[in-house]
Amino acid sequence: MASSSTSSLNLHSLPKASSGFGQWRSGLRSEFLGSSVSRNRLFVSPVVFLHRSPRLPAIKASYNSEGGPKRSRVYKESQAASGFPNAKVQQIASSVLPLGSFAVVTFVLWKVVEKFMSPKSPKTSAGENKSSAQGVKWSIGAGTNLLQGFAAKVDREAKQRLNEFAKELRSFRSVDMSGCNFGDEGLFFLAESLGYNQTVEEVSFSANGITAAGVKAFDGVLQSNIMLKVLNLSGNPIGDEGAKTLCATLMENSSIEILQLNSTDIGDEGAKEIAELLKRNSTLRIIELNNNMIDYSGFTSLAGALPENNTIRNLHLNGNYGGALGANALAKGIEGNKSLRELHLHGNSIGDEGIRALMAGLSSHKGKLALLDLGNNSITAKGAFYVAEYIKRSKSLVWLNMYMNDIGDEGAEKIADALKQNRSIVTIDLGGNNIHAEGVNAIAQALKDNAIITTLEVGYNPIGPDGAKALSEILKFHGNVKTLKLGWCQIAAKGAEHVADMLRYNNTISVLDLRANGLRDEGASCLARSLKVVNEALTSMDLGFNEIRDDGAFAIAQALKANEDVTVTSINLGNNFITKFGQSALTDARDHVLEMTEKEVEIFF
Repeated sequence: MASSSTSSLNLHSLPKASSGFGQWRSGLRSEFLGSSVSRNRLFVSPVVFLHRSPRLPAIKASYNSEGGPKRSRVYKESQAASGFPNAKVQQIASSVLPLGSFAVVTFVLWKVVEKFMSPKSPKTSAGENKSSAQGVKWSIGAGTNLLQGFAAKVDREAKQRLNEFAKELRSFRSVDMSGCNFGDEGLFFLAESLGYNQTVEEVSFSANGITAAGVKAFDGVLQSNIMLKVLNLSGNPIGDEGAKTLCATLMENSSIEILQLNSTDIGDEGAKEIAELLKRNSTLRIIELNNNMIDYSGFTSLAGALPENNTIRNLHLNGNYGGALGANALAKGIEGNKSLRELHLHGNSIGDEGIRALMAGLSSHKGKLALLDLGNNSITAKGAFYVAEYIKRSKSLVWLNMYMNDIGDEGAEKIADALKQNRSIVTIDLGGNNIHAEGVNAIAQALKDNAIITTLEVGYNPIGPDGAKALSEILKFHGNVKTLKLGWCQIAAKGAEHVADMLRYNNTISVLDLRANGLRDEGASCLARSLKVVNEALTSMDLGFNEIRDDGAFAIAQALKANEDVTVTSINLGNNFITKFGQSALTDARDHVLEMTEKEVEIFF
């Protein structure tokens, strides 16, 4: 029949064995098909071949559309006709047939599971592949892949933008292209505008995703440019390889004086290439290598180039890994150099021993160092002693930064004693050094007879109200300090009272920083009373982060209205607790001053 399917099975078995196997196969089929396969699927019957005797007939089993066997037999043979005993046949059927059937069923199950579980491979046509390849276009951002739908538009915009940049390079003396993200491809396009350029003198390509491959764009371009004086590539991951390529190009450049390579992933090998450049290039005046990965070895290479270079003025190595050994190597190189004017070593973990070696080298320096940045270098009171000894001998040092070390009161006293003998330092930063009232009192005494220092930073030191009092008592009638920074010094309202009293008499302080001192309304009111008095010097006051509320704002507003000769042009009250009422009062006061005196006062909330 059309609705049934038939399979033949030749077995060397007896009717009992055949009947038992048929029942087992029928049960297995029903169980398997009921749970896994639909009725319309073909069920592959397990087949086991035994040695066949020519005397045994074939047994046919037919299957209907439901998959069940028709229990009809084509041939009927007598059990006696068999040449094997019943016990033998039953033993073979019970052992061999189930094992073979199990193997076949397992194979079928595995194929079914494999069919359903294996992922289908995506079908992509040749046209789709071609479209995908054409959809990747170069853009402003290096390495950016664009969809085909708008790739052409972005490509046009990118080229238009680069053309505008190129026009700027040919039109202006100073061009800033920082953060434009045009990548290596964009630099190759723009570099052509630098060749034989007679206009641009300063260009910044910082933060544009330029790599070592992009630096090759300068080859053959910078050699022919005699006008460019400043080249900024900071914030581009050019690495040591890029530094090598750039230095090879600059060997033949005779115009660039300032080279900025901050945060460019340069390590010791790159520093070695720059050192070789310094030995042969006679035009570089300033080189910035801040926030790179230069270690002791790189410091040693740079130090070795200093005695052979007579043109370098500023060397910036902030945020590297020089350490004590690097400072020691640098000190030896400085001894033989006559041109160095600024040395920036902020954040190099130099320590006291490194400072000792460095100060010895600077003391033997034959040039005139004017700026020294030693901030954040783990310097204690012991290291402050070496710095103080150098301060006593220096006649050229103008700017000294000791910010964020740990010299304490003892170190502050050593620095203060040295300042009494020094008559060159104009700006000194001792912020964040764990200096208390005792240490700031020593500094104040040094200012008593010092008319040279104009900028004093002692912020981030817990000097408290007593320290504010000691400093204010001296500055009331002595010194020549124009910028006084006392932020984060814990002076509170009581300390503000001493500062306010000092402002009534001081005629030098122009910029006053009192941020984050917990002044509140009481401290603000004290300072407001001093604003009512004529002060011809004070122009800027920073009172941010002081928990000042509306009452303090009202007091400052009234003081501004009361003083017709007010000289203050900027008051910062940001990050306080002033509501719209206090802000309104300050705005009215500002408008009043403008109307009455035609002077503008900027008030920041």
